[in-house]
Amino acid sequence: MSFKQILIAIDGSAPSIDAARTGFDLAADLSAKVTTIYIVDPPVPYSGGIGIAPDELLRVAGRDSEQAMTALRGAVQVPEGADHLVRVGHPAETILQVARDLRADMIVIGSHGRSGLGRVLLGSVAESVVRQASCPVLVVRKE
Repeated sequence: MSFKQILIAIDGSAPSIDAARTGFDLAADLSAKVTTIYIVDPPVPYSGGIGIAPDELLRVAGRDSEQAMTALRGAVQVPEGADHLVRVGHPAETILQVARDLRADMIVIGSHGRSGLGRVLLGSVAESVVRQASCPVLVVRKE
């Protein structure tokens, strides 16, 4: 299997920076195109007139995405030509949809390493992506 398009999920956290570093290195070794994605998970169910106004949600998404990219650029060299996407939605579902849209050959995602009750209460984006992805998923976890 060849890897031409790698999707890397980022959120500004240390695990996502570790995942990006690994994904960028892998992409360089394989001469693959890289796309990073930052997802804003709305804090309340969003529908038309309820919750956060769409323009405010997009403003917050853009601001938070820039903070995540600043943290990423401060820690690792982002490859020239890498694309960066910002989306609003449930993280696992959005990652999977964007991977399909891009026809990604691989998804790279960091894991916070939660287990037990923490994982049950908070869910696991990485676990959901691994279970449902139609392409290989590389989960990066640093101790």
